[in-house]
Amino acid sequence: MTPEQVLSEFRKAGALLNGHFVLSSGLHSDVFLQKALVFQYPKRTAKLCKALADLVRTKVKKRIDAIVSPAVGGIVPGYETARHMGLPAMFVERQDGVFQLRRGFRLDDKMNVLMVEDIVTTGLSSRECIEAIKKTGANVVAAACLIDRSGGKAKVGVPLIALARFKFPTYDPAKLPPHLKDTPAVKPGSRGLV
Repeated sequence: MTPEQVLSEFRKAGALLNGHFVLSSGLHSDVFLQKALVFQYPKRTAKLCKALADLVRTKVKKRIDAIVSPAVGGIVPGYETARHMGLPAMFVERQDGVFQLRRGFRLDDKMNVLMVEDIVTTGLSSRECIEAIKKTGANVVAAACLIDRSGGKAKVGVPLIALARFKFPTYDPAKLPPHLKDTPAVKPGSRGLV
């Protein structure tokens, strides 16, 4: 699947939005990828996550025992990618502001884990998720996402495999361009929910 085909799936789902958005990272942008609009369609989600699973298989030569994703945004792509790879899917949630495994999910120091995320901008959620996985003793062999909107600039501490990479502009809230300064901002992301 090419990057343009990935973006086309977002367009077809009405998930490529333009306006003034506050991203989960706190940065502002005039482009938002509302993946929830993609994930409401099982066939579209399966198509994207199968392509991601196939890409991971070509890039990661180590055995993978489980997939772990950050809640909320990473749960659906993590589960669906795990389904295509025949692996268990788990997720971390924030408890007292810190990601951790809950709900009886268990990892150990003999396990190799793939962290799967939806969209990466700065990589903060991915880094926090990877840190939570490492605290269990498990080895994180790589991270994967549907879209890396940093254009390859985000660093997560392990190799990041992206189905598509784009450099969508982001702005510091104190340095907004004129076209965003007078436009009210919307915060559609899920950070702070869990």
